Amino acid sequence: MPNGLIDDAALRVHPDGFALALTIPWYRSLWLSSVTRIRLSVDGVPVPEEDVAFELGGVHYSIAELKEQSETLWYLQAHPLLVVRRDPAVRLGETHEIDVYGELRLPYMQIKPGDDGGPGLYVPNVVHQALTLTATDRDAEPPVLETGIAAPPAAAEEDPFKLGLTLYSASAEFRAGWFDFDGLLDRVAELGIGPGIEIVASQVLPTYPVVSDAFVATWRAAFDRHGFEASSFGANLDMGRRRDRDMTPDEEFAFSETLFRGAKKLGFPLVRIQSAKPELLRRLLPIAEELELKLAYEIHAPLGPNSPEILAVRDVYAELDSPLLGFVADFSSTMHSMSPTLLRAVRRAGLDDEAIDRLQSIWATDASMRERQEEFIGYLKGRDFDPGRLGAFAHLAFNMHGHVAPTEWADIMPQILHVHAKFYDIDESGQEPAIDYPELTRVFVEGGYRGYWSSEWEGHAFAEIGEVDPLVLVRKQHDLIRASMRAALASV
Repeated sequence: MPNGLIDDAALRVHPDGFALALTIPWYRSLWLSSVTRIRLSVDGVPVPEEDVAFELGGVHYSIAELKEQSETLWYLQAHPLLVVRRDPAVRLGETHEIDVYGELRLPYMQIKPGDDGGPGLYVPNVVHQALTLTATDRDAEPPVLETGIAAPPAAAEEDPFKLGLTLYSASAEFRAGWFDFDGLLDRVAELGIGPGIEIVASQVLPTYPVVSDAFVATWRAAFDRHGFEASSFGANLDMGRRRDRDMTPDEEFAFSETLFRGAKKLGFPLVRIQSAKPELLRRLLPIAEELELKLAYEIHAPLGPNSPEILAVRDVYAELDSPLLGFVADFSSTMHSMSPTLLRAVRRAGLDDEAIDRLQSIWATDASMRERQEEFIGYLKGRDFDPGRLGAFAHLAFNMHGHVAPTEWADIMPQILHVHAKFYDIDESGQEPAIDYPELTRVFVEGGYRGYWSSEWEGHAFAEIGEVDPLVLVRKQHDLIRASMRAALASV
């Protein structure tokens, strides 16, 4: 995810020397134990680690102490300080060259389980920024957003799908503090988006994984005010919360049960699950039955309904034979081309036309995700281009863009319980340039799907904050979906 650890207002005056106000460089809250490395240089001079402290909620931690903080949440909207000892202290208005390098370990994105009780291998998130900053004593002001947008057409009784969105669509803006939770829901209502509201629990719960009574009160007041409906509760499983080992099966169960009970408190009928381990599902099914919750495993790029990994989940479902088990269909799996938003991002990072053409041609092959990543990284190295200049994009290009045929969703249609209507762009003609929405709506209308389509703008993974208004794009996507599903319904 772009936008980084620091922004233009990050350099702050501080009595110890100076501080950097940090923004979490990911879309969800993380444990402080997820921070594996921070390096800092000022005006070209490296700062010794012993001169740096991480301050969150008034508590100071040395960089070495962060790995032990598996119970301390870095909430998405929190902006901790990286406090640096310096004499003399930086004064208001001074300008300095700041170079910051950070590595985070994403505790729910496991590549390989640990051996013999040790820690597993997890997807890293690497951030490297070099900015010229002027010392300030306040946050940047959020922009004034567009108002006066026309109301959407009313839902028709014969519409096959109900529309909504996941608040994940406004990840970058929420993270930056442009909205508090109430304000975000007010903006959704102002634009006529809904009625379905989906959340990622690890993104919006200040007391994650617990749903507090205070959050329930805020949630219910907003829903009463705007007439929203709870559609899907996104649950992660933070197997790598601790740095010294993975979660035990009992810890995975307890963590999941906490999230399930929170989903019920908020009135959700469905939880998007991340793990389909047979033993874990066996233990969780009685909880789901008690709470009357459906459990849906997400099928996301680069996988499709008939990928070996998903066929294994389908086998587990057949064995457990529960009507509560199903899938979330994420349309990142069924793209016909790479997103222009991604291509703009890698061009900003330094790729020329030849490299972008090569990226797209490698993506379009039937090789595995890892093989395609390795081929592209090898190509870049062969041109003496450091893949590190692309940050995570060299990998995201392949694991966030799948090219399975849309018709494959029909193979599991009765088990699809929720849809992530993933999109990245809406062009001047009102279409998604990389995803065939008319074809997808046809497949789902003819397949008999009658649940929620939850709009999920994931352009924030590639776009700079403020480049577009994601919620306005969601409104435009809803227009596309309405037109497509009504055309498909008319042709049945």
